[in-house]
Amino acid sequence: MSLQTAFAADADKASPWENFSLGGYSNAEMNVHPGGKVEGAINEIGIILSWENNSRFHFLTELDIDRPISFNKDDTSIGKDSYLDLERFYFDYNLSEKLNVRAGRFLTPAGRWNLVHAEPLVWTTTRPLVTSRLFPTAINGLMFYGATPLADNAFEYSFYAEALKDQIVNREEIPFEDTKGARFTLSGNVNWGLSLLEFRENIPNSPEFHMVGLDFLVQRQGWEFSGEAFQRYYNNYTNGGSGAYLQGVAPLGNQWFAVARIENYKRPEEGSTARWLIGSAWRMTPSKIFKIEYVGGDEESTESPKGLLASFSILY
Repeated sequence: MSLQTAFAADADKASPWENFSLGGYSNAEMNVHPGGKVEGAINEIGIILSWENNSRFHFLTELDIDRPISFNKDDTSIGKDSYLDLERFYFDYNLSEKLNVRAGRFLTPAGRWNLVHAEPLVWTTTRPLVTSRLFPTAINGLMFYGATPLADNAFEYSFYAEALKDQIVNREEIPFEDTKGARFTLSGNVNWGLSLLEFRENIPNSPEFHMVGLDFLVQRQGWEFSGEAFQRYYNNYTNGGSGAYLQGVAPLGNQWFAVARIENYKRPEEGSTARWLIGSAWRMTPSKIFKIEYVGGDEESTESPKGLLASFSILY
């Protein structure tokens, strides 16, 4: 009896940190531009801390260190181009079987890529412009979300609204504000998604936009086809920007996959861009991936590189 009492006392003194999980991901990449210029970087280090103990509460935060090391033929810099990015910081509370509430900073539920954009989880080094330049990729606010069975499928929904605009905007980001929207997905043999948003761009005249997006994903025996399309409108329903991409993945054997993508993007302040991509990815393990690709198309920009790109990503 005394031994049982001692063991019970030890259990009561369990570490308060035992329900925390620490992980993250990192990514290194190199770009040989069409003119021969070579650049590379440790492009991202993400640190993810989460907490749950089988209760209704859940917590997650993700802090990214972007470009801590970069180099080209003339210079190698450590920390010169780096900056911290609080990607996510939120609390979840389970209200019922079909309803949850999230408060804090979270990824905007707009399309599919934006929700799974971490480098070890996607097939290409470059990201389609339409998934990052037409709408806010993350917001600070409140979201209600849940899921329910529907015939042989699963129906998921989310409704969200911004409560606090970003206090710090990184130099490559477009400032957005007053964001609100909804997303609905139907998962089955084909996964379909519908995204609806309203927001403002914090630029002269502060225009308000309405946006609709459609996306799909099909996976069969290592094959994968996916795509997203977005259309924005000003308040008077004139064209406020648009874009789309289609991507295919084919298994080659020994965890190698061929990847191809076409995309287009148009934003009034930036003009239009068309891109094509062909490459391959080696999924060494579920947490490690090596990618190599060639990107061609219209004129190159900082947000949309061209040429030969390679990267190695790891999830830990």
